[in-house]
Amino acid sequence: MSEAASESRTNATEYTVSEISGALKRTVEDVFGNVRVRGEISGYRGPHSSGHAYFALKDDRARLDAVVWKGTMSRLKFRPEEGMEVIATGKLTTYPGKSNYQIVIDNLEPAGAGALMALLEERKRRLQAEGLFDAGRKRRLPFMPCTIGVVTSPTGSVIRDIIHRIKDRFPLHVLVWPVRVQGDTASAEVTNAVTGFNALAWDSPIQRPDLLIVARGGGSLEDLWGFNDEALARAVAASDIPVISAVGHETDWTLIDLVADVRAPTPTGAAEIAVPVKADLEATLASLGARLKAAVLRNFERKRQAARAAARALPSPDQLLALPRRRLDEATSRLGRGLMVSTERKRARFFAVKLTPAMLSQRIAEARRTNDRNLLRAQGALRTLARSRRAELNRAADQLPKCAKASLQRHRQQLALLQGRITIEPTARRQRVQRDMLSALTRRGGQAMLLRLERLRGRIIQADRLMATLSHKAVLARGFALVKDADGAVIKQAADVASGMALSLEFADGTADAVATSGAARPKPAAKPAAKAPVAKAKEPGNQGSLF
Repeated sequence: MSEAASESRTNATEYTVSEISGALKRTVEDVFGNVRVRGEISGYRGPHSSGHAYFALKDDRARLDAVVWKGTMSRLKFRPEEGMEVIATGKLTTYPGKSNYQIVIDNLEPAGAGALMALLEERKRRLQAEGLFDAGRKRRLPFMPCTIGVVTSPTGSVIRDIIHRIKDRFPLHVLVWPVRVQGDTASAEVTNAVTGFNALAWDSPIQRPDLLIVARGGGSLEDLWGFNDEALARAVAASDIPVISAVGHETDWTLIDLVADVRAPTPTGAAEIAVPVKADLEATLASLGARLKAAVLRNFERKRQAARAAARALPSPDQLLALPRRRLDEATSRLGRGLMVSTERKRARFFAVKLTPAMLSQRIAEARRTNDRNLLRAQGALRTLARSRRAELNRAADQLPKCAKASLQRHRQQLALLQGRITIEPTARRQRVQRDMLSALTRRGGQAMLLRLERLRGRIIQADRLMATLSHKAVLARGFALVKDADGAVIKQAADVASGMALSLEFADGTADAVATSGAARPKPAAKPAAKAPVAKAKEPGNQGSLF
């Protein structure tokens, strides 16, 4: 059996891969040389740099690659768009390089919007009617987040681009929630990731992010269909954390792009939107610090100049103190005379009042006699009033009929009761209290008088000492003499002394008479005065003296 199998294999015709591919190509092109295919355009990105366009036609169960050559693109009556349902006319062929087949389109006719695009538009209208796309509900992104949460595939290039861009601009903590970004479970996983990040508490071991980035690379409508899920769109709209949507390239759009707070054209752009540039912030901070320092210095300099200008306008300290100093000098010069006048006035007022203990005792005795007389008068008046009332009642009783005697008897009893209550005891008690108060005041008056006399005596002693200090006799005791003329007037200048003038010299221990032998020369206006002070030679008491 094995030998027969070996011979049968060796009897089969051998083909190369190119021969098989060429045979398949010819067979497909011969059988399907001209076909019309109805489907939805998917994965359309516009003409390639070569001018050709590559996309796919699909329905709900199959997918067919399609190509439109450059020459055909220029003859088309409309531009193909993603999700558009079309009728394509062309031929089927194979592509040996990938062992797949495709349709080479010669003509395209629109056949209405595709089913997926219609579903997407219907979801978009419903969510928009609920206000999930309104700009007023979208929040501002934090300027400098501490933690960023990224929802994306952990194995793709998207997460590496985001982390690398954040590290270059502003390094911070990045939390990655790994999810599938394509397939049947992609939308549920991304929804759970957004909800899970929002469920983190601020004090949890895993730090709650300040910003979320939902990211995925580019792809066709089918590849990005998981991000058009209604539940995911509602989860993003309900997120308490601001969300940046970075799904697909700039020309792609999904439902979460419309409900997210910010849409980024690419995942790298999302990283640039999420964080500022640290170097720019440092440069700005340094610039603001330098401007602040310069502004402070300028303000300080302006204040200094203003203070200097104000100082120049103000008068000098001597000018400010000149008037108070003069007033002080005048008050000082009047102080001695004022003290003497005040002392004399106080002395005169004190001696004018002849307050003695005998006079105070006399006043107290007079007051006591006056109180006794008033008390006796009050007692007599009460007795007189009682007798007059009793007599009036007796007369009224005699005149009243017998029927009123009982009432009169009651009133008489009440009067007797009231008369018993009216006694001299309260008045006597008040008199005793007043007498005690008067005695206390008498004692306090004597003490106050003694204390007052002691204070006045001390003030008189102080004034006498001050008067002795200010008196000229203290000056005479230090060896000086007071010169007077014959009339007793004090001579203050040598120019007032004439030859032969009789003088009186007053010393600390007595006086002496003298006669001036020569007079002082009067100072001339043009010449410097050179007058001699009169020199007095004192005589013994009782003898005449002469001046030299």
